[in-house]
Amino acid sequence: MGRRSRKQRKPLPSSPQAGMSRTEAKNAAARAELEPLREGERPLPVTIGAIVALTLVVVQVPLYFLFDGEDRPALPGFVGFLLLMLVMAWGMWNVKYWAVLGFQALLAIVILIVSLLAFVASDIWTFLLCAAIVVPASALFWFMVRALARIQMPTLR
Repeated sequence: MGRRSRKQRKPLPSSPQAGMSRTEAKNAAARAELEPLREGERPLPVTIGAIVALTLVVVQVPLYFLFDGEDRPALPGFVGFLLLMLVMAWGMWNVKYWAVLGFQALLAIVILIVSLLAFVASDIWTFLLCAAIVVPASALFWFMVRALARIQMPTLR
C-alpha cells in the first residue's frame, strides 16, 4: 500500500507548560505582551466609545421632539435607549470591563444590521450613509479589542 505524505509540523517553541497547542502558545505570547492598565489610565478607544455613547444621548433628545404623532418612537423604548447609553458612557469613562464589552456587542449588532442594509440600498447615497456608519464603527470595534484585553476582568468571589 502507498504511504501518504504528511506535512511536517514545526516544533513548538519551548513553553513552561508541556503539551500546549500552537494556538494556546500564541495566545499566551500575546497575553504576555499586554500591559495591564495603570491606575487612572483610560485607553483612547474606550474614551472615544464613551464620547460616542454620550453624543448619541445628546443628539437623540432633540430628535425625539422633532417627530410628531405616529412617527415619534415609543417613549419606553426611547428612555430605555437613553438610559442604556448613559450607563455605557459612565461605565466606559470609568473603564469598566462590562461596559466596554457591552458597547462592543452593540457595535457588532449595528455593524451587522447596517451592512445588511447596505446590500439593499436603493441609491448610492444610502449606500454611502451605510458605509459612513460601518467603517468608523468597525474601526472602533477593532481598536477596542486590544483595550478590552488590557482591562482586568473583575474577580469572581
